[in-house]
Formats: sequence, C-alpha cells, structure tokens
Amino acid sequence: MDQVVLTPDALDPAAIRAPLQSLEAGAICVFEGTVRRSNRDREVLRLVYEAYEPMAIEVIRTITAEARARFDILAVSASHRTGQLALGETAVVIAVAARHRDQAFLACRYVIDELKARAPIWKKEFYRDGAEWLSHTP
Repeated sequence: MDQVVLTPDALDPAAIRAPLQSLEAGAICVFEGTVRRSNRDREVLRLVYEAYEPMAIEVIRTITAEARARFDILAVSASHRTGQLALGETAVVIAVAARHRDQAFLACRYVIDELKARAPIWKKEFYRDGAEWLSHTP
C-alpha cells in the first residue's frame, strides 16, 4: 500500500524514503518542497497550510493510484505538512521507487503536480505588510 500522510509534525525525508528501498528498485526519486524566503517579489516570513483532511487524503490516494497505473513504479509516498511552517522547513515530500529512473522521475513529477492542482490543501503566506491565501500552481 502506498503511503499518504498529512501531518502538523516535521517531515523527515530520509524516513519517508526508507520504506521504498528495495532490491527491485533501481531508482528512488524524492521531491522535497521547502518554505522559501520570497515569492512573487515579496518577502515571506512564514506560512500556514490548511487542509480538508479526509478529502485531501482521498484525493492524494487517487493520485498515487493513477501514478501506479500510468508509470512502471514499485512504490510511492506522499507526505504534506499542515499548520504553521517557518522558512526552510519541508512542506511536502514525494518519493517514488521504480526499476528505472525515467519512470521514477515521471511519476514523482506527476504526483506533485496533481497534488498541487487537485488536493484541498491551502497555503497562506505571511509578509511584513499582511498575509495572502495563494492558489495552487503546478
């Protein structure tokens, strides 16, 4: 079973990747999305992620199942933070194991792009002069 996690706790990319390790896997592709200092020419101080958790988990599970159907992969894990995050913190980790690197890269890109487009997870960025809810962009 693929792993899908929404959590207010810090994400550990190495721990998320570890269960995907296998003698069958010739590649493990890991994407880590982190909180950056600036966005759209504004200085970001921190951000908050909110999610409609039951629906978000269902949507992400659908996306990981689609990735399995589209690509020749062995395993996939998608973990996303909720709550307040500071600069530099990891917000999302997608990990995909496959026999070959091309399928791992393609599936990893597919999962993060679809998660950003479809999962009910919202990001609010805080700036010196206020805050703004942002729409997802792949």
